[in-house]
Amino acid sequence: QVQLVESGGGLVQAGGSLRLSCAASGRTFSSHAMGWFRQAPGKEREFVAAISWGRVTIYADSVKGRFTISRDNDKITVDLQMNSLRPEDTAVYYCAANRIILRTAAYEYWGQGTQVTVSS
Repeated sequence: QVQLVESGGGLVQAGGSLRLSCAASGRTFSSHAMGWFRQAPGKEREFVAAISWGRVTIYADSVKGRFTISRDNDKITVDLQMNSLRPEDTAVYYCAANRIILRTAAYEYWGQGTQVTVSS
């Protein structure tokens, strides 16, 4: 059974940092692209960042320079380091996996999400 499990969410003040992690199990994801998306209440799910198996990275303009995505292909994990957090970053953050790197939400596998809340 394919599983993506996120961790590391929580409550932080504006300007603070959080690190999200996603652990993959059930199949080999080392050749898959991994991405992070987020969804705020009443809004559509939006792309945050993604990393290919070769560690090519892409970011949404809204997080560029503040967030960093990384992966460990041995442990099959992907992390999202989030710095200089803003209240508008508040959302449920989802980990996703797909054979090719995409900016759209057309990823094949999804985690259950972890809540990130940034207070002003």
